[in-house]
Amino acid sequence: MKINKFLLSFLIIFISNISNSFADEVMMQKGLEIFNGKGQCAACHVLKAAGSQGNIGPNLEQVNMTFDSVKHIVTNGQGVMPALGLDGTLSKEEIETVSYFVVNSANN
Repeated sequence: MKINKFLLSFLIIFISNISNSFADEVMMQKGLEIFNGKGQCAACHVLKAAGSQGNIGPNLEQVNMTFDSVKHIVTNGQGVMPALGLDGTLSKEEIETVSYFVVNSANN
């Protein structure tokens, strides 16, 4: 009986890890699409994971960022960067997705 409980626990953890990994990959892919597409982030920013070489905004590989700080800046703008959340360019979900992508790409 102990073996069955152990195997069941292992299987649950294994499946959970697989689904979390898949969800992360989906989020990263959607974030990349927003970064290079609708958000037009690549036009201004350098980010290797996106293949972008913009020269207007900061190089995102060299900036220390958190998810919350990126989300705030994308939503409200900063300096010459427009407020993509306030002007309706990106939805709240799209902002969260692209912020996740930027932080996880730049900090790796």
